[in-house]
Amino acid sequence: MQDPIYAIGDIHGQMAELDRVLSLIETDGGQNARIVFLGDYTDRGPDSRTVLDALIAGRDAGRNWTFLKGNHDRMFEWFMEEPIHHDPHMMVELYWLHDRLGGNTTLASYGVDASGTRREKDVQADARAAVPASHLTFLRDLRLMHITGDLMFVHAGIRPGVALADQTEEDLLWIRQEFHRSDATHPKLIVHGHTPVDAATHYGNRINLDTGAGYGKPLTAAVFEDGKVWTLTNAGRVPLSP
Repeated sequence: MQDPIYAIGDIHGQMAELDRVLSLIETDGGQNARIVFLGDYTDRGPDSRTVLDALIAGRDAGRNWTFLKGNHDRMFEWFMEEPIHHDPHMMVELYWLHDRLGGNTTLASYGVDASGTRREKDVQADARAAVPASHLTFLRDLRLMHITGDLMFVHAGIRPGVALADQTEEDLLWIRQEFHRSDATHPKLIVHGHTPVDAATHYGNRINLDTGAGYGKPLTAAVFEDGKVWTLTNAGRVPLSP
């Protein structure tokens, strides 16, 4: 029998919610619990810098934590590159600093003014001076997937019918409808975030744990043990079934 493994959905700069679910996990599984973070640590919420500080501190303390990359984490990483690297998946009128995406809020957590009246290059120059190198290294080193037993953890999902080893970074970070509409049996049970839902949902071939923390809703943590799944609440485990 393998130890349980926990997963946390999209955090989006919400430190109070991260503290809350980490406390639930510690109560359920102790300080050495295995945790997979599904990405999107930054943007929209007010505490992106504090969230990254906490994740890096946990890693450096030797916690059994695995960090996956989300599309928002990559947008942050790419904005800091020279020259700025814009994500081609975004609609023409959108860019990372747009209110809808929340890069402006992320940079505000570092004390950087990213208001729309400022030139992008000026904002980047201030950001490059303010964001610690350790945060940029953390973003660059994030993994795209984590596979253990019958589970595959990923930020957005996979392209159905494509071998896991052949999945592209773009799909792992961005895919939605082609993945969501598929009722195919995947090689593993896919645990993901990326697309907000009202409550953690088990679809049989995938589980979505993004419950909208980026929009002020509660963050979700789930536990996987002996082929079963639960979400964690103040009252303990709640079964999550298809």
